[in-house]
Amino acid sequence: MSSSMFRSFSVFNYRVWFIGALVSNIGAWMQSTAQSWVVLTELTDNDPGAMGITMALQFGPPLLLVSVTGWVADRFDRRRLLMITQGAMLLLAIALGVLLLTGVMTLPMMYGFALALGVATAFDNPARQAFVSDIVERENASNAIALNAASFNGARMIGPAVAGIMIVAIGTGWVFIANAFTFLAMAIALLLIRPAELIPRASAPGRSRIAEGFRYVSHRPDLLVVFAMVFLMGAFGMNFPIFASTMALEFGQQADGFGLLSSILAIGSLAGALLAARRDRARIRVVIIATLGFGLASALSVLMPSYWAYAATLVLVGFSVVTTLTTANGYVQTTTDPAVRGRVMALYVAVIMGGTPVGAPIVGWIAGQFGPRMAILVGAAAGFAAFLIGATWMLASGRVHRHETRRFGLSLGHTRPVSIIAPEPVEFSDEAAGTTPIPLTRA
Repeated sequence: MSSSMFRSFSVFNYRVWFIGALVSNIGAWMQSTAQSWVVLTELTDNDPGAMGITMALQFGPPLLLVSVTGWVADRFDRRRLLMITQGAMLLLAIALGVLLLTGVMTLPMMYGFALALGVATAFDNPARQAFVSDIVERENASNAIALNAASFNGARMIGPAVAGIMIVAIGTGWVFIANAFTFLAMAIALLLIRPAELIPRASAPGRSRIAEGFRYVSHRPDLLVVFAMVFLMGAFGMNFPIFASTMALEFGQQADGFGLLSSILAIGSLAGALLAARRDRARIRVVIIATLGFGLASALSVLMPSYWAYAATLVLVGFSVVTTLTTANGYVQTTTDPAVRGRVMALYVAVIMGGTPVGAPIVGWIAGQFGPRMAILVGAAAGFAAFLIGATWMLASGRVHRHETRRFGLSLGHTRPVSIIAPEPVEFSDEAAGTTPIPLTRA
């Protein structure tokens, strides 16, 4: 089934996009690893609380600016918008590198850069995620989004390990400079993409208002459930920089050991993304089951007595979290009216990333006061809570029923088109419109 797994590569624009994104994502993971290590070991005395504040500042803007960024992604040329956001993040990476190399970086300055990166990311992510639907036809959207996830997590296998080695060998500043160069790959890809071959974007009179994204989601109970689950995961479960760095220190490891943990996590993440690429469509029940898997894997990791035993459990953690997010992303994208897709995806990004300002400081404080294992348990509890929300909704909505040949089956009622104007709720089948998606890049 490998031919179907990579079917989106038959599209020239997607091949160019994929290669550019892969190189760019490697740099993004390098910078993310270096930034966490700088805050934890150079700007503070192993203070996970400061890491939590840094993450809150970086991931807060997507939540605060969600109405504006979603509207911009729907209103303007996404390709040109991405050129602007990528250029802004390139300049920030150079500035960070120079300040670190000259020895003048301080914690307040890092907080300021984290906020600036968050603003750029707030505009970049909705445009980036919706742009995938501009590159490939709807029937290949699931595959394209899942391959994007594979690119993101393949880069995660490489970037943190390379960053860890560079930090030990030549210092953190050069990692940021190296990341700046990787932005050139995305810039070249955006220039090479053939605008004439992009999918025409849907538009409709009276649907340009920012509030329509909120109204649309409010009439989709299935999307509200998905958003609730990914919020819990994003706020408390996905604080991996805090979890991995503090656990690395507990096991007596340095920056290279921290980077390796992130790369091992990516092994499971890549497997989850490739498995998603094989599916024909994104199903909400997969999201629900994966949140349970995340809770179980995280709880198991807390019990591990050694560095390598803990690292092994991260493969399961990575697999479950990427299955959750990739499937949730694909379900949201492919069951959403194209006229408001950018605004809805901005909401989706805000829900995931916007949860971090809520959860990261709390998780960082818990790690500092009670140790990293207790902080990871909080993340596991968030996974279990997300599962309970999804499972309760599935039962209440009548999607689980007795089946003649199977013990339980899912009710797959007929779907009907969604109107973002009509005030009444709409019903969506679990199989609605089909596909699967991309985790957050350059976050």
